[in-house]
Amino acid sequence: MKIFITGVAGFIGSNLAKKLLELGHTVIGIDNLSYGSNCNISNLLENNNFLFIQGDVCNPFTYNNIQSDVTVHLASQKIPRYTNALRTLEENNLMLKNIVAFCLGNKSRLVFSSTSDVYGKNITTPINEEADLILGPTKVKRWAYASSKIHSEQYVIACSEAYDLKYVIARFFGTYGPNQNLTWWGGPQSLFIQKALDNEPIEIHGDGSQTRTFTYVDDTVSALVHLIENEKSNGEIFNVGSLPQEEISISKLASLIWKLVNGIESTPKLNFIPYETFGRYEDVMRRVPDITKIKDYFGFKPQFTLEEGLKLTIEWQKNLKQL
Repeated sequence: MKIFITGVAGFIGSNLAKKLLELGHTVIGIDNLSYGSNCNISNLLENNNFLFIQGDVCNPFTYNNIQSDVTVHLASQKIPRYTNALRTLEENNLMLKNIVAFCLGNKSRLVFSSTSDVYGKNITTPINEEADLILGPTKVKRWAYASSKIHSEQYVIACSEAYDLKYVIARFFGTYGPNQNLTWWGGPQSLFIQKALDNEPIEIHGDGSQTRTFTYVDDTVSALVHLIENEKSNGEIFNVGSLPQEEISISKLASLIWKLVNGIESTPKLNFIPYETFGRYEDVMRRVPDITKIKDYFGFKPQFTLEEGLKLTIEWQKNLKQL
């Protein structure tokens, strides 16, 4: 198949492109390199089945002449922890409208990347795709990201009803691994690893009791390949995550990373940062996926435990540091 990936030079995009090329597909990717990197796709550029477009998804004229069988929309603004919520809302909306128009014009199936953040403050554990989406107060800007993704999901479904758009929605749970962004954009684990490598205190927002379930990128990519290659996924929403028993508190994650980097006998250096220090913020205390649906549809099962994935990720990040 010919597959178009937005955000191809980013974390998930670059790993997905590599896997799809290995499977014999043709990949066309676009990225404006605001969060992605040429380094992530440098080894793909010599592949005759890969075409890279440096451009902005917000500008449809940069890609309106290409053709694809499947479009994987990964490009996105994230939680505005330190940044402007307006950019998250506006760009996520504009990019999606452009991509939906592209898919309708190409008769391309859309694989839309959503997020576990749409579940908001719903602490059902594990949480399945039919669960209620419960957000916090409108004036707390961290909900701008979840709001934008909920709107996007509704928009995709509405376009399916109105124009017969073929789609599948993937809700990601804490993907990590090689090529991850090394700022807060990439999630807490990337910063925790860097602090541990530098022997500096790991900064934890809040008291660290909030829990998450992290997914190694190869498992996320494996799930996406199922959704891309199998039209049985059409019109469905799937959680993409690791096993519920991999749930871990953020403070324990920091301690685990510290010991994997500096030795089991080392004492983790942890620095707890009150949420109030970076504006009004509201965190989610638990987020654990129920992945029964994607398992039942495709036989999907995560292959990496958290510790296995972290060891591989630490090795990758350590090698970056040495370059």
